[in-house]
Amino acid sequence: MKTGTSLGLLGLLIAVSCVALWSVQIHQVDIPEDRTMYVVFFLMAAGLGVGAFVAGTRWIGGIAAALAIVIGSLVPFTIAISRQEVAANAIQVGDSIPHFTAVDEHGKPFDSKSLHGHLVLIKFFRAHW
Repeated sequence: MKTGTSLGLLGLLIAVSCVALWSVQIHQVDIPEDRTMYVVFFLMAAGLGVGAFVAGTRWIGGIAAALAIVIGSLVPFTIAISRQEVAANAIQVGDSIPHFTAVDEHGKPFDSKSLHGHLVLIKFFRAHW
């Protein structure tokens, strides 16, 4: 096996592993505030992909290297451009829900006052993409 093919496959393995871990943490709403290690590993995957092309690779290593470059570059880019900060007046666990109105998934009006007296879990999620 050519060195470039090994680098490409390793880069893809790192990129896919990071995406899998990121997906698990998104699902658990447990993304760390300091995402430095994610960025380092994604960029490492992209670097291995570039290194694979420089070292020379067979077609399978080339596909793996290209995917490693795309995944390894895209995710850190999206993290960099979408800073997510918690507002100073953010709702905390145990706080009373503020009054708001919105349209529900059926297109009908919803008023938060209808939740008064009930325990409610509200999950807001904003992805990086």
